[in-house]
Amino acid sequence: MRILIADDSVLLREGLTLILSEGGHEVIGSVGTGDELVSRCLALRPDLTISDIRMPPSNTDEGLRAAVTIRNRWPTAPILLLSQYVVLGYATELLSSGSGAIGYLLKDRVGDLDSFFDAVDRVAGGGMVLDPEVVTQLMGRGRAQDPVTALTAREREVLELMAEGHTNSGIARRLFVTEGAVEKHTQRIFGKLGLIADGDAHRRVKAVLAFLGA
Repeated sequence: MRILIADDSVLLREGLTLILSEGGHEVIGSVGTGDELVSRCLALRPDLTISDIRMPPSNTDEGLRAAVTIRNRWPTAPILLLSQYVVLGYATELLSSGSGAIGYLLKDRVGDLDSFFDAVDRVAGGGMVLDPEVVTQLMGRGRAQDPVTALTAREREVLELMAEGHTNSGIARRLFVTEGAVEKHTQRIFGKLGLIADGDAHRRVKAVLAFLGA
């Protein structure tokens, strides 16, 4: 696929380019600022954009701001954002559009090539991926009026894996159950969270938003 890379570190951009090229992908451009990211992404319309969240000039959230701008102009733009640390607010903001083709991974995950390429494929294919560490921290925080308290333990397991971006078949393999059983669990999750039938892809995103407490 055609991929655009955005990171202020030349070394990381070159490293990602090498990894992706060896994986059979074409890196069609690399940029170092949020403004460049917006202009190049909208001009090139890549199959996937991979961007650091923190970029100059403030090195806070320029990459995230650029991603939000891109999605406002191109709602289906596939974007995979990388971060050095877990910031739960980023995950909520990324998913607030209610559509897929979005991902949030810790940079350490890039070193696990199987997981990284799996995330690349999922996001480019219109799916949603949250780093497992993000999901772990979400499960560990206490929240008043948690929208997922009505779920059973198994349904929460399914929702956690859904948040990580796994398909029903992938969830079934991890939980050693049938795909039909997973489908029943997901439908119960949608029902308990009051998610109307507007397409399973959108309902999956909305379920994860409920999980995030958005």
